[in-house]
Amino acid sequence: MKKNLREKIRMDAEEIEEFIEEQKSLQVGTINSDGSIHLSTLWFAVVDGLIVFETYTSSQKVVNLERDPRITVLLEDGLEYNNLRGVMIKGTSRLVSEPSEVKKVAREVIKRNQPEIPEEMLDDAAASLAVKRTVITVVPEKIVSWDHRKISL
Repeated sequence: MKKNLREKIRMDAEEIEEFIEEQKSLQVGTINSDGSIHLSTLWFAVVDGLIVFETYTSSQKVVNLERDPRITVLLEDGLEYNNLRGVMIKGTSRLVSEPSEVKKVAREVIKRNQPEIPEEMLDDAAASLAVKRTVITVVPEKIVSWDHRKISL
């Protein structure tokens, strides 16, 4: 892609923040022991400006990140080329398994993705999700974004 076109489709910081807020699913890439990429999709939240999610401590994602903290996440949307948008974040992961921290993040993920759950039930729902789970925080090192809708502007 030509540099001037690349610059034209790049989102600014505010557009990236708004785009992330609109998305529900996060594609997560970690590195398997054989060097291949392990991909999965899950719900997330944004806490203190960083993408966070929780997953089972025994999951392949956690096993991989304990060995190699590098992580890439992708949020994308659009069904036609002229409407494709996305944000890819390359970085490192911070893992926390302390139950009270896992519960806090689980609460935020539930609140963000399941708004039909009443506020008074969030703590109990988060507590049940926090069992045997680890929080992963994505610490960005490089952010790449695109909004093909800008091509026609």
